[in-house]
Amino acid sequence: MTVEVDGIRFAWKPGQRDVVDIECFRVSAGERVFIEGPSGSGKSTLFSLLGGVVSPREGTVRVLQTNLSRMPAHRRDLFRADHIGFVFQMFNLVPYLSMLDNVTLPCRFSLLRRKRVRSRAESPEAEARRLLDRLGLDQHELHGRPVTDLSIGQQQRVAIARALIGAPELIMADEPTSSLDEGTRERFLEVLTAQCDEMGASLLFASHDMRLSSMFDRRVSLIELNRAAPGQPKEPT
Repeated sequence: MTVEVDGIRFAWKPGQRDVVDIECFRVSAGERVFIEGPSGSGKSTLFSLLGGVVSPREGTVRVLQTNLSRMPAHRRDLFRADHIGFVFQMFNLVPYLSMLDNVTLPCRFSLLRRKRVRSRAESPEAEARRLLDRLGLDQHELHGRPVTDLSIGQQQRVAIARALIGAPELIMADEPTSSLDEGTRERFLEVLTAQCDEMGASLLFASHDMRLSSMFDRRVSLIELNRAAPGQPKEPT
């Protein structure tokens, strides 16, 4: 099991209402899960909890049989660097780094991901080139250009390669297609899911666009899952 969530509750500040209240949530190894919900339903907060960015005030979050809820912050940071790849909504590429350096950035923070790269390529740069090639980027044409000069579609693929390098077991994508047209969204998902399948990684993909859900093994509604979400039916008092 890649993800096991039990009885978690989370509020951003003491005394504030919970923004996440989830009794049970599971993700199997290699499973692709589409998480849907409107703004404010807790998608990004749930990802922060699963990635160990924050800890629940109650309950447990286990990723790869590791209880993140009981880890100090610095150990959660190391665990996240080793085992989790993120694809952000705005991609979060580092503007002063080259395309290759953006892709290899996780290997600077994770010895485990560097070791995994070395098992299949002579260097992180060689693995980055392999991934970019699989994602259809012409490195000769784009080499040396600032990532800020790349098109949105090209930046997407750099962000995917960065998340995938070093074969993390869990990939989380938070609304990465919200600003894209329909054809570009579908191509993006085809590339992302194919690469996750090749690595055997679990994929959590958060979006409010239900048209994308058919490409996933399972759909989860946060309005139904998260008892703190706006619109969640409340038990009578």
